[in-house]
Amino acid sequence: MSGLKNLKKKRRIQIIIITLVAVVLAGGLIGFGFRDGINFYRDPSDVIAEPPQPTETFRLGGLVVEGTLVRGESEEITFSVSDGAEVIPVTYTGILPDLFGENQGMIGTGKYINGVFEASEILAKHDEEYMPKEVMDSLKETGVYVDPNAAEASN
Repeated sequence: MSGLKNLKKKRRIQIIIITLVAVVLAGGLIGFGFRDGINFYRDPSDVIAEPPQPTETFRLGGLVVEGTLVRGESEEITFSVSDGAEVIPVTYTGILPDLFGENQGMIGTGKYINGVFEASEILAKHDEEYMPKEVMDSLKETGVYVDPNAAEASN
């Protein structure tokens, strides 16, 4: 009888150890997978106040400054992004979303190198009314954003 209890106790300890190893391994794999997948959002004022390292990938959002959108050779595009307080020049090589334009909200993923945000991806609003939440919040803080629905509600 005592041998059976010892066997059950050993089996239970083995299962607990295997479960703990599996949980630690799963956590490690999840952390490894997310190490490059988490990009923090910053507005132009944050970038100017505390410039990130050239190796740091992050998301920059704001309004595309009117008169700064220049399409270069092939798919090279330059423009500036503002949150109403600061302006950051942006370069991007690729095809812009259809609704991308001046005085429109955008979010780009990339790196800030030598005073220029080098975007690897550009996201734009998906309809005429949409403004990304992060961009809207930073524009509200600087007093630039005016809610278009507020005018309708007061009438």
